[in-house]
Amino acid sequence: MPSGFSRDDMDRLAALAHLRLSDADRDRLTRQLGDVLGYVAQLAAIDTTGVPETSTLLADHAPDRPDAVHSSLDRQVAIAAAPDGQQDRGMFRVPRVIG
Repeated sequence: MPSGFSRDDMDRLAALAHLRLSDADRDRLTRQLGDVLGYVAQLAAIDTTGVPETSTLLADHAPDRPDAVHSSLDRQVAIAAAPDGQQDRGMFRVPRVIG
């Protein structure tokens, strides 16, 4: 089932993700994403009338471990491990990533 996902759609998606794609990658990803979207369209077309909604597939899953309170790493010990210039007022200083 064709999804209608075009090479122009792939170009817009790549621009939003700040990706530079070769022509071969662009064509391959356009085809692959089109296939995925086509499959999702097939799933959306399935009549699920009368099928109860579920929030999980695991009905009675026991926790992997007991929920218990434990002490954590002392703040000063953690901050002391930061490289020079990477701490400020008891917090880690990290480089700006966005904007």
